Order: sequence, then C-alpha cells, then structure tokens
Amino acid sequence: MLGMSQNETEEIKRERLRKQLDETHVWPCDFTFKFIVSSDAEGEATLKEIFSDTARFSTRASRNGRFHAFTITERVNSAEQVFDRYESASKIRGIISM
Repeated sequence: MLGMSQNETEEIKRERLRKQLDETHVWPCDFTFKFIVSSDAEGEATLKEIFSDTARFSTRASRNGRFHAFTITERVNSAEQVFDRYESASKIRGIISM
C-alpha cells in the first residue's frame, strides 16, 4: 500500500467491510452490536441515545463492576447504518467495539 494516504486506506477498508456486510445480510435486518463501556452513567446514557427506541438492549456487568457489556439488537436498513452506529459510539470515551 505504498503511496496511499491514511484516508485512502480507511476508504478501502470501509468498502471491503461494506461488501462483506452486503454479502452476509439482507437489508433491512436485525443487526447485533456489541460494546464494552465503563460503568459510569454518562457512557451508558450516550450509548442508548445512539440507537432507536425499538433497539433491544442486554447488559451484563463485569465481575468487578467497573465495566458493562452491551449487546444491542436493532433493525437497520443498510451497511451504512451499521457504520453510522459504530462511528457514533466511537466518540464515547473508553468504549470498546466488538
């Protein structure tokens, strides 16, 4: 990938992921998102704001209670909507996307 800018690399990666999602899903469909967030209320509230009212949330606390693992299922219309959710979630401090 000599001579490619970081943006070009990200665009290629995104297009590859879009192709994989389009090959393995029929839109619209229920899509499962997974995140780990520190157990502060702000991170959890922000995560819940990203998804629609119809999204289903399942939460599990870590053994020591410092983190919460979220499994979120939401009906999405396209790979782009999946990307939008992950990009919005990436702005939450300390979040881990699975």
